[in-house]
Amino acid sequence: MDLAYIPSPSTGVIDLGPIPLRGYAFCIIIGVFVAVWFGNKRWIARGGRAGTVADIAVWAVPFGLVGGRLYHVITDYQLYFSDGENWVDAFKIWQGGLGIWGAIALGAVGAWIGCRRRGIPLPAWADALAPGIAFAQAIGRWGNWFNQELYGKPTDLPWALKISEGPNRVAGTYHPTFLYESLWCVGVALLVIWADRRFKLGHGRAFALYVAAYCTGRAWIEYMRVDEAHHILGLRLNVWTAVIVFVLAVTYIVISAKVRPGREEVVEPGAAEGAEAAEGAEDATEDAEDADSASDAGGDVERDDEDRAPGKNGTAEAAKNG
Repeated sequence: MDLAYIPSPSTGVIDLGPIPLRGYAFCIIIGVFVAVWFGNKRWIARGGRAGTVADIAVWAVPFGLVGGRLYHVITDYQLYFSDGENWVDAFKIWQGGLGIWGAIALGAVGAWIGCRRRGIPLPAWADALAPGIAFAQAIGRWGNWFNQELYGKPTDLPWALKISEGPNRVAGTYHPTFLYESLWCVGVALLVIWADRRFKLGHGRAFALYVAAYCTGRAWIEYMRVDEAHHILGLRLNVWTAVIVFVLAVTYIVISAKVRPGREEVVEPGAAEGAEAAEGAEDATEDAEDADSASDAGGDVERDDEDRAPGKNGTAEAAKNG
């Protein structure tokens, strides 16, 4: 009897004429769009201007992509620089290989540059974007499904992922760790949204909560994976990274809550004044329209009085003559 399983796509590329549409890149692009869209909604709700998140993302996204690729290439250098490998493959980002740790680290540098140019505090911007980043990761992980990569240990569970024979992989059914992480990221996003509303997180604490929660799930999911990785004291390198980053994130939350409690009152200088000016202009327009309407109504009354005046005079004249 055949076991139930999650099928893998036969190919991760669809050729649209001369243009190849790669599932991995498509997932990354959709994830970035969702992060910016949702972050913009949260930024406006915090008192910022529409479009600011996208303007800063223009800096953060390219830096993040470079950082994610650098982390992957550095930590898995043997895939590109060992004997028999082609170092040019290190630039083929569409084949997979983005380390979230490097993406967040260097992406933060790009975001800092964008925030500095706009006079915006980076922690506030990061808080607005935090759940959107988690949603983006949830979507981006499906790119690994298209590439049939980053799966876990063999299993015969009903939700096992079926992998076909290919380079550096053996056909079989495995734990779909990409799916585990995708679902975990959705949960992280919902946790941050709830905690932010419940506790009014500010000064980067919503972002730190996202980091800590993600690291918690990434540690056990990483432990399940069977792809080649460097080990330190018997644990995969990314497990150690998750533990260290988790400790740093929790430490930041505790210290920040004591040093800078509460939430920023102003996240984008000038945004409130701009909103008030726009509201004032709208009110002025409405007042002008009301005044015009009143003027038109007054003119109509005067014309009615003039129209009735001959009638009254004619009646009076008739009575006099009679």
